[in-house]
Amino acid sequence: MSEKLQKILANYGLGSRREMERWIEQGRVSVDGKVATLGDRADASAQIRVDGNVITGLAKEKSCRVLMYNKPEGELCSRSDPEGRATVFDRLPVIRPGRWIAVGRLDINTSGLLLFTNDGELANRLMHPKHEVEREYAVRVFGDVNTAHLKALKSGVELEDGMAKFTTISARPSDDESLNHWFNVTLSEGRNREVRRLWESQGLQVSRLIRVRYGELELKKRLPQGAWIELGLDDINALRKMVKLAPETESKVVDKMNQLDHARLSRMRRSVKKHRLIKSRGHKPRR
Repeated sequence: MSEKLQKILANYGLGSRREMERWIEQGRVSVDGKVATLGDRADASAQIRVDGNVITGLAKEKSCRVLMYNKPEGELCSRSDPEGRATVFDRLPVIRPGRWIAVGRLDINTSGLLLFTNDGELANRLMHPKHEVEREYAVRVFGDVNTAHLKALKSGVELEDGMAKFTTISARPSDDESLNHWFNVTLSEGRNREVRRLWESQGLQVSRLIRVRYGELELKKRLPQGAWIELGLDDINALRKMVKLAPETESKVVDKMNQLDHARLSRMRRSVKKHRLIKSRGHKPRR
């Protein structure tokens, strides 16, 4: 059965459907020797080229894979940076065929849970507002937070790109004398800097922001910052179920591989430390 060309390329892991549409419009994609146009379809037997390079492995069944990454502050959610700054892709394992796709973004000053997948359809659905996948953040707010602020943030605030609100807000225990207060907040969309902008609309400043949950997946408490772990079949299918995708039946990960025991945590921390040292010296890290 044939599918739209941009969907095939996105599922292969080359980028989002929108990005693939741009590539097609730019004449970078061909099917069976003919330059493709937007709207073209192809099947598994077609020879698809991008920039003259054959895309191999399209006809093979590809297992859905998902990584959970604990993003530290200071890393960019981009594949590369002209200034040489660290990115969230620097330490991810090499994958063939395809590539890792980030499920959403966290800004440079935000840390916590970031998901990557090789399945373009899963990534697109998890990010699409219509599926209303809930995100939860731990947020430290500087300033005097009162009941009126919390009521406004839950009922809705007009931002420059439309109405926004938190689904839930819960206060965390804190020192009454401190000007910093911790809250856990949830929302069901991922607009740029939305959590920060909501608090700023009340004249309050976010001094720390950590994503702790995406859908039903919580950030593993022992996962070091800058480290990743590949998720097993149960977690992958929990994500797929949320966005109405058929379940996977196979996984490259067995239960024992997913355990964060002392030995594995030590290896992770050493690897992260080594990577940061190499990056600080201006060398390209080896994978």
